[in-house]
Parts: sequence; structure tokens; C-alpha cells
Amino acid sequence: MLGQLSSWKELPMAVGSVLAFWGVATLLIVVPGADWAFMIGAVVRDRPMAAAVGGITIGYTAMTAVVAAGIGALLAGTPAFLRTLTLIGSAYLLWLGVKTLRKPPGSLAPTVDDTSPPTGRATLLSGIGVSGLNPKALLLFLALLPQFADPHWSWPLAVQLALLGLIFTATCAIFYTGMSVFARTLVRARPRAARAVGYISGAGMVLIGLSLLIEQFLH
Repeated sequence: MLGQLSSWKELPMAVGSVLAFWGVATLLIVVPGADWAFMIGAVVRDRPMAAAVGGITIGYTAMTAVVAAGIGALLAGTPAFLRTLTLIGSAYLLWLGVKTLRKPPGSLAPTVDDTSPPTGRATLLSGIGVSGLNPKALLLFLALLPQFADPHWSWPLAVQLALLGLIFTATCAIFYTGMSVFARTLVRARPRAARAVGYISGAGMVLIGLSLLIEQFLH
């Protein structure tokens, strides 16, 4: 009974912490980054939006599981792992960026020269790579989630971290779904803008990949 009463007393504090975390997470998500560049690139190249959002979501879900299980802190404390993850993640972003820059879309209308039709599986895997191989996202999860968890609550710490990570992931899915619908509508209304937006998204991924590499070699 006392345990149940304690849980009820914790409820207002838990709700307050979750709402505070959701506010911070939303602010971080709306700031343009690698996920933005990937999603915009998927929009202008007419890739399946459900697959693109699903890939980003799966990547962050896997990261949530790693952090909640306590593996994330162990991996983050291993310099060799972080260096390897950074190199792989930056190389992957550079590859996607260069690929986008080499073949920017002219419009969302199909042409006879388009030899790479949209594939859901490839888009899904690309999204998983963008979010799941992002070392900044892993460090962000490790630094942010514990600040809104309390080891003194009746809920296990792993459950609290999992809940917060899933809230972040769900917010990502909602935001990028809305953003992709808006962006696709805008690009369809202005087909000539698709090429410029394609260049911007490709350049964004290249710049983010290069910044990860430079930062890694400066440390």
C-alpha cells in the first residue's frame, strides 16, 4: 500500500519531468541536422516517406534500447568505439551527400533518364544508418536522458530511460512526417525548386560528415 501511495505521489513529478524532457527534445529535433538533410533529400528524390521516417525511427529506437540497457555508457567510455562510430557515421553521411549532389532531382515527375526508382527498403536502411550511426545522437541520449530520470523513483531507471527515449523517437516520427508532407507539397507546387533543395540537402550531409571528421581529428 505504501509502495502504491509512493507511486501516486511521484506521478506529478514524473509528468512534469516528462513534459520538460519533451519540450527540450522538441527544440533539439527542430534544429536542422543530419536527419533534416536526409529527410529533405528523400522528399525531393520522391522516396517513400513512410520508409524514410521509419528508418529514422528504428535507428533512434535501437539507440534507446542501447542506452536503457546501460550499454551506451559503456560504449561511450570506450574511445576506440566512439572513434570508429564517428568515422563510419561521417563516411556514410559523406557518401549519401555526394550521391545526392551527383544526381540532384530536376523535379518530382519521373523522367526517362531516372534509372533509380524509389525503393522502400533502400530508403528504410538509409534512414536507419543516418540516425543509428550518428555519434552525436548517442552522446546526446547519454547526456540528456539521465537528467530527466530519477533513480529514487519506484520505476526502474532503465524503464525511465526507455520511456524518455521512446518519447524522443515518437516526437521525431511525428515531426518528420509533418515536415515531409509539407516539403513534398511545396516542391510539387514548385518543381524547379527541387533541384536547388536537392543540392542543399546533399551539401548539408557533406558538411555534417566533414565536421564530424574534423572534430574527431582535432581531439
